[in-house]
Amino acid sequence: MVWIGEGHPHETIAVPGVALADGDVLVAVEMSTICGSDVHTVQGRRHAPTPLVLGHESVGRVIATGDAGATTVDGTSLRIGDRVVWSVTVSCAHCDRCTQGMPQKCRTLGKYGHDRVGAHGDLTGAFASHVQLREGTAIVRVPEALPASVLAPASCATATAWAAVARAARDRDLDGAAVRVHGAGLVGLSAAAIAAEQGATVEVLDPNVDRRAFAGLFGATALDRDPDVVIEASGHAVRQALDGVAVGGTVVLVGSVFPAEPVPLDAESIVRRLVTVAGIHNYTGTDLAEAVAFLAGRGRAYPFGDAVGAVRSLLDVDAALVEAAAPGAPLRVGLVPGH
Repeated sequence: MVWIGEGHPHETIAVPGVALADGDVLVAVEMSTICGSDVHTVQGRRHAPTPLVLGHESVGRVIATGDAGATTVDGTSLRIGDRVVWSVTVSCAHCDRCTQGMPQKCRTLGKYGHDRVGAHGDLTGAFASHVQLREGTAIVRVPEALPASVLAPASCATATAWAAVARAARDRDLDGAAVRVHGAGLVGLSAAAIAAEQGATVEVLDPNVDRRAFAGLFGATALDRDPDVVIEASGHAVRQALDGVAVGGTVVLVGSVFPAEPVPLDAESIVRRLVTVAGIHNYTGTDLAEAVAFLAGRGRAYPFGDAVGAVRSLLDVDAALVEAAAPGAPLRVGLVPGH
């Protein structure tokens, strides 16, 4: 399903054949979910080149590989029939950023659901029946038993949340820590559950009463002291995050890539309180693998599958995008080819 620009419906195109390079993988999509950035793109709030196949949260099954085959993040060879998730980014693995542990900022970065159709073939986004995964994509094999509604968001929301919590854990042991999360979207809820499983007491703040209540199912409770860690996952509470963290604490900004008003920085307060401010955008292949391991393990205790509140046919993508943008929308709307 090709998006050709704001105010225009998606167009259906058929791709009769795909030429796979040596390290490429062809995946049949099982389910994709609509992320906030997809909504922002079609609303004109986020620049994107057109024509474009949107979508970067998916789970699918390997149906073909290039002549050289392909491997997962853990180094094992992919086989036809493997059920997988994959990174939103395509990285070279050789530039200075990749070798310094920032593959999501590769000098020659590609992004599924963000790159114009044609530059790297037609199957470049997840709102499609198939996706062509290029060499340099982090691919993770996933359990057959986990629902697609749990796995599809792993390649954006869950992996980003894992990266945010991991960044906070670099500064202090989360066992016994007080953690505040701003935003009860799927990234925020995922971060809450991940931090809670690492021993933190977690509070989730959100103006939406229903989402605050839902956060209780992801380990959220109330804090009785200033938080040691604040994870800002809404994009709209940066000032509160910076002002509310304890002396010596860490603020991890995640949601600020979405359109939001600039926030003045009180540098003196940051300095005097010994506050660390870190930014997280996307994630590494290791983060994706760890996120999947969490969902397959201790994450089973949390209702991740309930985040996908509706599942629509891929052909109904325009109506599904409207549904995902509406007030009171579910955390995710799923798209299924042939549904």
